[in-house]
Amino acid sequence: MRLLFILALALALFSPAQAAEPKRQVIIDDEGFALMHLMLLEDPRVDVLGLTTVSGNVWANRATALALRGLERTGHESVPVAEGATFPLLNSEARTERWEALYGKLVWKGAFMKQWAEPTAQSAPEHHGPFDPVDLPGGNPKLKKLPEAAALFLIRMVRAHPHAVTIVACGPLTNLALAQRLDPEFAGLVKELVVMGGSLAPHQVLDNRSAADFAREFVNTPRREFNIRFDPEAASMVAHAPWAKVTIIPSDPSTATQLTPGLIDRLAKAARPPVAAMIRKMEPGFPMWDEIAAAVWLDPALVTKSEHLWFDFDVQFGPGYGDMLTWHDAYRPGLDEGQADVVLAVDVPRMEALIARSLGEH
Repeated sequence: MRLLFILALALALFSPAQAAEPKRQVIIDDEGFALMHLMLLEDPRVDVLGLTTVSGNVWANRATALALRGLERTGHESVPVAEGATFPLLNSEARTERWEALYGKLVWKGAFMKQWAEPTAQSAPEHHGPFDPVDLPGGNPKLKKLPEAAALFLIRMVRAHPHAVTIVACGPLTNLALAQRLDPEFAGLVKELVVMGGSLAPHQVLDNRSAADFAREFVNTPRREFNIRFDPEAASMVAHAPWAKVTIIPSDPSTATQLTPGLIDRLAKAARPPVAAMIRKMEPGFPMWDEIAAAVWLDPALVTKSEHLWFDFDVQFGPGYGDMLTWHDAYRPGLDEGQADVVLAVDVPRMEALIARSLGEH
């Protein structure tokens, strides 16, 4: 009888249900819906608490529509979407044009973009106003956004799940800056902040036209990167917030990655049909900026080179406006700048395999 009791107790203690690890909770803060979102939404180890949108590559209203439609078409309708900041804290289209008149053309301006400065392998961007009605090619979503601003949603979720939520931020950092100003305890309640933004010294790695187009941006301006340059003041505010842990994926590792036609085909074959249909419509040739951020969070062992650095961003309206500033311990200014693990290189084949697995490849 005693032996049967011990066996029953052992089975209860070591059953698969008891042994299973809880899902990792994450909020995605970004300006649209892309492969990075699909990776985290489809991964069975991840609980996506919500998507928050922000102006960056496109205006926030368009980013929200893209996120809602992506969730709708891939069967993730229960994931809430909160629309965030339409405008940067201080930067604007007029200020950007004035800056360009003084210091030269930016390669990419996101929602401010009207045309490329020179011919590129990538398609020409569409220009919209911040309050233009959204009419997405292929149809608009029926899903509705939350009646709550992104900053307030972020605060509410982090307070509901203290020290348990990671924020993966792959766009401008306006929402995070607003949340921290509204709630000074916000950053301290976040488990980890993963930022795709900033730049140290990227260089061309892949030998093709598309890769060269992207790498040329860093030849003369190695510290400039779009997500930060769109709202430098917000980025600096985030740098000075008391996060428990920060991981930054700057532009540096992205130049060794590319969403090739072959990789698109592999990932589509791994995914469920509605997800595969979305993947097959993705434009090839782009570096995998955001996917690196998601992959490194899912598996930090992908990182092959990193540095632990103090960091901030230049908010002076001069030639270095928006540039990333970094220091080692002995050289930091000591003005409450942030600390982060800055990822400089990743194992690309292993990362591609992880993406495929997250989408269902066996």
